[in-house]
Amino acid sequence: MPRYRLTLEYDGTGLAGWQRQATGVSVQALIEAAFEKFCQQQVAVVAAGRTDAGVHALAQVAHVDLSRLRDPEEIRNAINFHLRPARVAVLDVAQAPHEFHARFSATGRRYLYRIINRRAPLALDQDRAWAITRPLDAEAMHRGAQVLVGHHDFSSFRDAQCQAKSPMKTLDRLDVTRLGEEIAVRAEARSFLHHQVRNMVGTLKLVGEGKWTEMDMAKALAARNRSAAGQTAPAAGLYLSGVGYEPR
Repeated sequence: MPRYRLTLEYDGTGLAGWQRQATGVSVQALIEAAFEKFCQQQVAVVAAGRTDAGVHALAQVAHVDLSRLRDPEEIRNAINFHLRPARVAVLDVAQAPHEFHARFSATGRRYLYRIINRRAPLALDQDRAWAITRPLDAEAMHRGAQVLVGHHDFSSFRDAQCQAKSPMKTLDRLDVTRLGEEIAVRAEARSFLHHQVRNMVGTLKLVGEGKWTEMDMAKALAARNRSAAGQTAPAAGLYLSGVGYEPR
């Protein structure tokens, strides 16, 4: 069975996340239903990362096996047609070697978290960013973020429902930058714990408000206890921005 690699973008607003759920509409269910309409075949679409409800994607990667060879452009156009009116789109389709696996072949994942820091409410970015009205010091947030870069026990930033076998992760990048009213937090690692990025952002908010210092960030990390860190940032500001693979 030929295997195809898909690159997807989606607006997670109102969706139950990537993974098929007993209740609620998921991205996976929408795409699998589109494939069934296109090729009269039930398929399993496997993604690089199972984004939560309300989380968006700029370049999610998935793979699917079909019963026969198809033209990649035909697949892209047909699936996008059958996905309407959902705000989910297939950006690219390419035939992949059978050993390629969207999740297990991935060498890294990149996330973007958007904060709009202003007094006025969001109009265009409602459900697509975290609106914070209190002034934030993005440079202080960036300095605090560097405490978390490296190989650590991230139990303080791990959701209680996380199913990962170990809290040990290597965070390759955690940058905070500001452009006008928007603060962008960019995180890169081979993999992340459940809610890790949102929990790190919620904790960095305390630094931006001047309530915490870099030392407080270090203490929270060392505590290895979720209650020692800050709040979980809203899902609406989080985007899976990319997935890395070894070049062929």
